[in-house]
Amino acid sequence: MSFIAAGEAACSATKGSIELLIEPRVTDLGEFAVRRSLPAAQRRMVGPFVFFDHMGPAEFPPGRGIAVRPHPHIGIATITYLFEGEIMHRDSLGVVQSIQPGAINLMTAGRGIVHSERAGEDLDRVSRLHGIQSWIALPTREQECEPNFTHYPESVLPRLAFPGVCLRLIMGEAYGAVSPVKCLSRTLYLDCQLEAGAELSLPGTERELALYVVEGEISIEGRNLSTGIMAVSCPRKVVHLTAGDASRVVVIGGDPLGERFIHWNFVSSSKERIERARQDWKNGHFPPVPGDDEFIPLPE
Repeated sequence: MSFIAAGEAACSATKGSIELLIEPRVTDLGEFAVRRSLPAAQRRMVGPFVFFDHMGPAEFPPGRGIAVRPHPHIGIATITYLFEGEIMHRDSLGVVQSIQPGAINLMTAGRGIVHSERAGEDLDRVSRLHGIQSWIALPTREQECEPNFTHYPESVLPRLAFPGVCLRLIMGEAYGAVSPVKCLSRTLYLDCQLEAGAELSLPGTERELALYVVEGEISIEGRNLSTGIMAVSCPRKVVHLTAGDASRVVVIGGDPLGERFIHWNFVSSSKERIERARQDWKNGHFPPVPGDDEFIPLPE
């Protein structure tokens, strides 16, 4: 994991709107690469976002595709959002739900859930997969809530248009619009597509905010940011960006929730709770995923 900081760690009047730039760690899974920006050593969370993975873009031959075996979560909500491709979600609640580009799969783990992510109906042909998977920590009072899964089709997410900009509001409130996706704490999640030369000012209302360049290149205050870079803004600063090329930028943020501990797929404000989850998974105390009997052993 490498970091590119603009000056000192603390924001100052001379530093502008950006506190920190993060270059993600890239994991090559053969035909499938993942860029992980959060958590990072110098920035563990942005608002409630505790995990941020950029999946692909990847191309699979017929008969090959994503194959994430059943695995557990506690203390978070997972958000799957695709630009290309299809993923079939199955979980221990009995939910079977395909997700396609522009839709949202929101899975609230709470006290515990198990799920798998497999190739969709495009497995019989050459297919592509490209998207973002993120985790948001749950407020302390909600960490042991009942697990839940909700699918939001593309049609229900607000779309906004500005000169040269097409924007989809995934979660939260921005530019006078409100997303129907349920949030347990103040959360912002935007998907912004910009034509070359287009400009956009990001909301300065969030206590914590970051943007991630999915495709293309943008500039902020004369600094060029290419694909794969995450920029964390100074608190409540308005970030003004200009697209050098046709670009896609994802924006995340919201209110911080306090310290969280992460071990494997478990997130909690309590180390003891994570250890209990580890033992529960090791001893087979999590519920199974109907129709998907594979198993990922607990990493030691």
